[in-house]
Amino acid sequence: MQVENTYHIPVLLKESVDGLVTNPNGIYLDLTFGGGGHSREILSRLEEDGRLFGLDQDIETLKNAPEDPKFTYILSNFRYLKNFMRYHEVEEVDGVLADLGVSSHHFDEAKRGFSFRFNEKLDMRMNQSASLSAIEVLNAYSEEALADVFYYYGEIKQARKLAKRIVEERKKQEITNTFQLVEIIESCLGKDKKQLAPIFQALRIEVNQEMEVLKGMLKSAEQVLKKGGRLAVITYHSLEDRLVKNFFKTGNFTGENEQDFFGNSKAPLKAVGKMIVPSAKEIEINPRSRSAKLRIVTKLW
Repeated sequence: MQVENTYHIPVLLKESVDGLVTNPNGIYLDLTFGGGGHSREILSRLEEDGRLFGLDQDIETLKNAPEDPKFTYILSNFRYLKNFMRYHEVEEVDGVLADLGVSSHHFDEAKRGFSFRFNEKLDMRMNQSASLSAIEVLNAYSEEALADVFYYYGEIKQARKLAKRIVEERKKQEITNTFQLVEIIESCLGKDKKQLAPIFQALRIEVNQEMEVLKGMLKSAEQVLKKGGRLAVITYHSLEDRLVKNFFKTGNFTGENEQDFFGNSKAPLKAVGKMIVPSAKEIEINPRSRSAKLRIVTKLW
């Protein structure tokens, strides 16, 4: 089992691929290619007629693409997976994998603004060709819109207080770098480092429209799966996990179990085993895996 550790350490590698690959000659999608760790493990399970498509919206991941005739790299956000499957003349697939975590590469490389550990430009775009960055969010959003971002995506209790302070500070000077933002946060909410991560998370989610993209991906993934195919998703925070859990259980994002005339559930997916979390050993090796949750479902019809 190979582990890609230069770009990103794949989380729950064996567990996710064990639950995903049921047909060694099937067609599979890795919707979050990143460092290619999960893709390489999937490829190691495939036989001659097996195929794997790896999607990623970050052009920097192209260098991680394996030279394998069974593998096809697609530079795209996973919300467009159905379009690309049509382009490659693939009607249905045997399995879909999505690891929703931000790669270690993005946190460790000091130029994207994902981490508050480095003083860098507040970018936070996964797709470098996208127009909206964290700078635009912080300097152009209304006070109310900013408060909503922090409250709904970061679950920050003092979201309105923080939004008000940001609006006050940007009148004096444009907010453009991470340390500048950290200073504003600490002057407003105190110097508790634990509050920084959810605030930066909220901005990243807004910049990349992660919740809406996730909803679109889940719907599309279910549609391209063949009957008996499997969908495996690794989540890292409560917002995305709630969406995934509801969709897997009910086929919608509200969590309401819709039934037909005879009282049968309309949910097209069924859980395969229980939710899986990293072992103590994996967390020791890769502390960033500690909040990961793996859910796997199969398509019923």
